[in-house]
Amino acid sequence: MMVVAKSQTLGGNAVFNFLKLPNSPQLTALGGVNITNQNNDISLAFNNPALLRDSMHTQMVAVFNSMPANIKNLHWMLGYHHAKLKTNFALGINYFTYGNITQTDNIGNVQGQFKPTDFVVQFMASRQYMEKWFYGMSFKFINSNYGVYRSNGIAFDVGVNYHDKEKLFQAGVVAKNMGTQLQRYTSTVKEELPFDLEIGISKKLARSPFQFSATLHHVHQFDIRYNDTTFLNENPFGGSVSEGKNTGDKIFRHFVLASQISIGKYLEITVAYNHLRRSELKIANAGNGLNGFSLGVGALLPKLNIRYARAYYQNNTAYNQLGINMPLNQYFSLGKFGERIHW
Repeated sequence: MMVVAKSQTLGGNAVFNFLKLPNSPQLTALGGVNITNQNNDISLAFNNPALLRDSMHTQMVAVFNSMPANIKNLHWMLGYHHAKLKTNFALGINYFTYGNITQTDNIGNVQGQFKPTDFVVQFMASRQYMEKWFYGMSFKFINSNYGVYRSNGIAFDVGVNYHDKEKLFQAGVVAKNMGTQLQRYTSTVKEELPFDLEIGISKKLARSPFQFSATLHHVHQFDIRYNDTTFLNENPFGGSVSEGKNTGDKIFRHFVLASQISIGKYLEITVAYNHLRRSELKIANAGNGLNGFSLGVGALLPKLNIRYARAYYQNNTAYNQLGINMPLNQYFSLGKFGERIHW
């Protein structure tokens, strides 16, 4: 049977779905989707290039995640501001390795082992327009290697950000993963990339430690419930994909809500809720635990930021991330364009 991939894809119909996973503790703590959070963390520009600022000159982020089943994720990113071009640049990589897996033929004979991997290399640039507007673009090279099945592709992200520093308000829109699959896993099936259109706002309360944000994802498609008809036919009572048929639930599945609290100058706490994640991970009448919730804590030291995040994807099981941000020009002399930045 031939499978036809649509231009707007959901669930398992898209290729390179690892692109949707949050790359840093900050983004994980914010619910996995956020394009307007107001702070000086360059890792958020990996998700929205318009958040790349000149204050992030020489800022480096490194993230390590150890997941169940020997899955590991590494993320690295470095920013650079070119004063003459009035342009901010950044280079980043997000890499997944899934351990060693036994390779067999179609009747179970062991033929050795292979090590599946996914990664994306991303180049970003942003500029400022007038006083409050910022715009940016990302170019991605994507690679996926599953033994004899290999694929690669290219994609672009385009973002616009409005930032009113006096009113402590920020709004943005991002179109993500616009591109194509270059090399296919098989010679017959070409799959679409996981395109997403996101809009968001954030507001920090004056003379208060609280900041709130709301982000809408998949704005281009109203009903984003994952409707796997094969699974439903085989398991009519086995999943939440058949639930949530009312209009309110369909709308709320687009929202990711987050709050950030600054405790003094050096401590930051983040909590968030992702309704789509919680709805899709529900299994029949089993308890859903804290699925869909995430939290994080950050130690914002003068020359080093350390962040930790924990997100729930299974009942009693969580996904953990640990990362550091550091401005390299606070430690090394980086030449003509290097300027000291103050966090």
